[in-house]
Amino acid sequence: MDRFSQLSDSVHNAFEVRNQARDKALMQTRKVIQHAAHAIRAIHRLDVDLADGFLNDARLLVDQLRRDLGEHPDLFYAGYTQDALKEYVEACVTCALIRGQEMPLPEEIEVEPAVYLNGLAEVVGELRRRCLDVMRQGYSPEVERLLSLMDEIYALLITIDYPDALTNGLRRQTDLARGIVERTRGDVTISLREQRLSQSMKELAVLLKTESLNDDEILPEIEEED
Repeated sequence: MDRFSQLSDSVHNAFEVRNQARDKALMQTRKVIQHAAHAIRAIHRLDVDLADGFLNDARLLVDQLRRDLGEHPDLFYAGYTQDALKEYVEACVTCALIRGQEMPLPEEIEVEPAVYLNGLAEVVGELRRRCLDVMRQGYSPEVERLLSLMDEIYALLITIDYPDALTNGLRRQTDLARGIVERTRGDVTISLREQRLSQSMKELAVLLKTESLNDDEILPEIEEED
């Protein structure tokens, strides 16, 4: 019986430690996701300082997660933790690209390649959102820059031809990214055509007005000659 008591105490203590670590990790991952979402929302409003603040808060929490789960790798690689890291990647890359900066690499933000690529795939949707915001003000070179970035991300993703077990289901995210890129390209094409049509109509209106004024000037001269 002493052996069973020893076993009971041992396993209960082990599970209690892991359960506490899990509860703390769940709370931290929720906060990471919240900060990442706030950072993306801020950068879409071009509030750079606010976005940087949320990114820094998320970064501190991610660092804390790594330390707290150092002895619990199974919890660190659990779905909820990796999802939070994916959202963190999405926020970091989105904020950098919208600001015209170089995007951070996986080793620079200390995440696994699979997590990074899944986060990168979701950046495509945020770039589309930014692209549509810019197009509301009219077509501009910024639209082309954003669309080019979306193309580059997709071009990278389609080269990752490995089992889903290694890439965390990246193939599905890649398919979604392709659809987003195609829809955005269509929207950009329509926007450009509409802008060109609008400009042509304005030029035609000016031309017609000018010709009308010239006709008004000629008529009095003809009447005087008569």
